Amino acid sequence: MKLELSAEVPWSDSLTAYDKEHFTIYMQLLDAAAEEEATEEEMALLILGIDSACEPERAKKALRSHLDRASWILTTGYKELFAS
Repeated sequence: MKLELSAEVPWSDSLTAYDKEHFTIYMQLLDAAAEEEATEEEMALLILGIDSACEPERAKKALRSHLDRASWILTTGYKELFAS
């Protein structure tokens, strides 16, 4: 089953159903970004499934939005994952 990917992550100050459904994607993006060898185009295509040659604006917007949300989870949102 393929997840529905938004061009922009629905933002909230707490974890959302979208975050929980796309958690693996967030972690893949953080891992690829940390390696510094993956280009934005590769991350958009291989992780998000968006070909930046065909949809450059959507690819850039979706990648930035998902990376920003993944970073938020890493620095702030993770606390909710461990809350009782």
